[in-house]
Amino acid sequence: MRAAEPDRGDRSSVRRILDHPRGGPTILRIVLGTQLRRLREARGISREDAGHAIRGSHAKISRLELGRTGYKERDVSDLLTLYGIEDPQERDEFLALARQASVPGWWHKYSDVLPPWFEQLIGLEEAASVIRTYEVQFVPGLLQTEEYARAVTRLGHPRAPESEIERRVRLRRERQQALERSHGPRLWAVLDENALRRPPGSSPGVLREQVDHLLHMAQKPNVTIQIAPFHIGGLAAAGGPVTILRFLEPDLPDVVYLEQLTTALYLDKQEEVEHYMVVMDRLCAVADPPAKTLEFLRDFRKEL
Repeated sequence: MRAAEPDRGDRSSVRRILDHPRGGPTILRIVLGTQLRRLREARGISREDAGHAIRGSHAKISRLELGRTGYKERDVSDLLTLYGIEDPQERDEFLALARQASVPGWWHKYSDVLPPWFEQLIGLEEAASVIRTYEVQFVPGLLQTEEYARAVTRLGHPRAPESEIERRVRLRRERQQALERSHGPRLWAVLDENALRRPPGSSPGVLREQVDHLLHMAQKPNVTIQIAPFHIGGLAAAGGPVTILRFLEPDLPDVVYLEQLTTALYLDKQEEVEHYMVVMDRLCAVADPPAKTLEFLRDFRKEL
């Protein structure tokens, strides 16, 4: 039986992201991995055979196809040969994408304080078109002031030297620049009232400054903030903080990010993402509407 021909949409997708790169190496690795997986499956080639072709294992192919590791041009070239991609221009486009996917992101300079499980989130934020987040204990990192971020960081790393605290705070502030870009993501954040009522530090000035910043950010066209006040109840179904990232690139599935104490989960299977979409939609429905956010924050500011 003749193997299916590779979908020419693979080439158009690679060309599209080369012409309009968005999101840095994390996203490029995922896109390239998706294209290579489609080419392999179209030829009916197993991961084991593909791994053998690049002097590796099926596990290495799995990591490559999931975008969880960098690419060597030699490996990509050998895989393209195995998958029957002979056109020089098409091969050059794949190899160009592999080179771009191997360039370290801006966050690489913070590798001394950046755990690998968090690095992926930064790459995803860079490429996201919409970021939806629900926070229970703290103001979301993308909306934190410098002093608030410093207080939160000290809580999470009580034994860290001050130099490390400052690097972590700078990393957080640099992440926030994504919201200032002309084609940056839209942020839709739901804050549990508890996140405001229980500040991370003892200084009331830190919280006042943070609330002022939320008032400022809530008026930006790409930022939506909702408050989930205590009296509405029924938010336990969320189970904790949740972030959902959506992308314009059709090859990128929605991703759910669940942060834990020393690690994080990234979910991209459709049934898992849909479950959290339902949870997030329910949270947005029961929280105060965005139109009431400024009033709530102004009243709360008067209490401080």
